[in-house]
Amino acid sequence: MRRIVALAVVLAALGAVPAARAADPGRWTLTGTSTLPIQYYQGVTVDPLRNLYFDGVYVGVYRTDSGLTETGRNDDVIPPEVHLREGYNHIGDLSWDPREGGRLLLPMECYVPGGPNGGNSCQTGSIGVADPQTLQWRYYVRLDPAEIPKAMFVETSPDGELLWTSSGQDLLAYRSADVSQANAAPGRGPIKSVRRLKNAVPPSGITGATFIDGRFYVAGQDGGPFRVWSIDLATGARRLEIERQIVGESEGLATASVKDGILQWLIQPYNTENKPPTYAPSNATLLSFRPTAATGVGPALPPGGGAPTTAKPTISLLRRSRATVLRRRGFAARLRCPSGCSAALSVARRGGPVLARASTQGSAGRSARVPIRLTAGGRRLLRSRRGPLRLTLRAAVRGPSGTTTRLLARSTLR
Repeated sequence: MRRIVALAVVLAALGAVPAARAADPGRWTLTGTSTLPIQYYQGVTVDPLRNLYFDGVYVGVYRTDSGLTETGRNDDVIPPEVHLREGYNHIGDLSWDPREGGRLLLPMECYVPGGPNGGNSCQTGSIGVADPQTLQWRYYVRLDPAEIPKAMFVETSPDGELLWTSSGQDLLAYRSADVSQANAAPGRGPIKSVRRLKNAVPPSGITGATFIDGRFYVAGQDGGPFRVWSIDLATGARRLEIERQIVGESEGLATASVKDGILQWLIQPYNTENKPPTYAPSNATLLSFRPTAATGVGPALPPGGGAPTTAKPTISLLRRSRATVLRRRGFAARLRCPSGCSAALSVARRGGPVLARASTQGSAGRSARVPIRLTAGGRRLLRSRRGPLRLTLRAAVRGPSGTTTRLLARSTLR
């Protein structure tokens, strides 16, 4: 995320210039822009009551209603002792999380313009926790510096189980449950990630993130036009969603209902080109987008914008005789993933060894017939053992948000 080294230069009375269209894939339509205070700088998120939260310019936290009228502010949420102990002076793109009755998660880092290590003076990152009602600090949890030198953004997965951020070119996930008072600094040591998706950061980098229909949407501007990508966290595959030529600075993303759009992208006037910004020269600007038919995003957004989906993957073991299983060298299962998935499946004798294994990719919203190949031991057991055999089908299903769901089904082979 670029810093505001020379913000005063940009905030001079410059005329705005229109946004030129780049090689945009036509998946999203801009429905409106909203002019906001410049303090709403780094990030944006939303809660189930449709309150929006912003942070900036460096350490403030702000709340608005769904109409973007401010309802609360704290110009410096980081306590003085944390400033002194850790050196943290910068909050990135924040996230709302349902734990502890609702909380704001604040990605923390140190930033000194022109300093060594790209201005990262402390080489550590943490997740701060603040109260969304009072906007006051609760506690913070350090992240293992061997894995990540700073936290530039954080985003809660749709099921609330994982917290996603990045380190270099990799995406990292932490358990939401690990960000807790029990692990709070300075008394407790840093927490470790539970998943790393290598080389998943797009070439435009990441300044902010959100989830839509289970896919991980990230914004950035490195190396050219401003871009928003969506990433399947089950596989790491990414797809370009939006591309625009904008003079300014890309910041946070949120899934929220504003100005007939569901995807909100925060843009700031600062730019290294020393050009008039595309949008308001002295204010933050929130761009609102709605999906086109080509996007395949559901037509309606749940109340609160980022509310988790309730649709779950399902599995069942298709009925086959022992002779058919041996002849076809395996079992067959039916797998359905509402948002797409990758899955590892196994069939075992109940209370006994694994007889067959398979891995597969499931398409969004479609039921798939999955062959599960017998192991050598499985073939021997089926040939030697007579009579009914009670079976257990297990599946570890990883959705596009990166969360793994474990499923089980039982059947009897005759």
